[in-house]
Amino acid sequence: MSDNQITNKVSTANLVTIDPADFYVKGERVLLDVKSLLVEEFLLREKDFREYIKNTDWSQYKEKFVAITCTNDAIIPVWAYMLLASALQPYAAKIVFGTLDDLEATLFSSRINSIQPEDYRDQRIVIKGCGDIPVPTSVYMELTRILKPVVKSIMYGEPCSTVPVYKKSDK
Repeated sequence: MSDNQITNKVSTANLVTIDPADFYVKGERVLLDVKSLLVEEFLLREKDFREYIKNTDWSQYKEKFVAITCTNDAIIPVWAYMLLASALQPYAAKIVFGTLDDLEATLFSSRINSIQPEDYRDQRIVIKGCGDIPVPTSVYMELTRILKPVVKSIMYGEPCSTVPVYKKSDK
């Protein structure tokens, strides 16, 4: 090799790139805000709430991912959330308590937990940092937690420009 030849170290580095966007679950996300079901957006009246549950066409949530929350400071009894979950269960693809961000993190997490860490044993991993799909920070943390025990290294970013996150010590 001559002194003037440029070597592409990225292509020879044997890096395995993991794109968190590959774990995205397709489907419509819906926020069900209990606030709108309260008297003056403050008080839950059991009789009215049960009427709402009974008279709502829950099939509108068929195959949708539903986050249930209350966006004000009203105190909602746990049984109210349980009634909503019970009504949604035959239709919704997934139901979570929390925000749309919580729902997204849950959906990603369910996919990430299917990773077989042994498939990455002694590999140098780059967890891709940019993409078209917004990825919750928790996804990067979870990937690190799952992979760290088995990999040689974890980096964040793109193969040409990475930030080191973890490197196995040479014991």
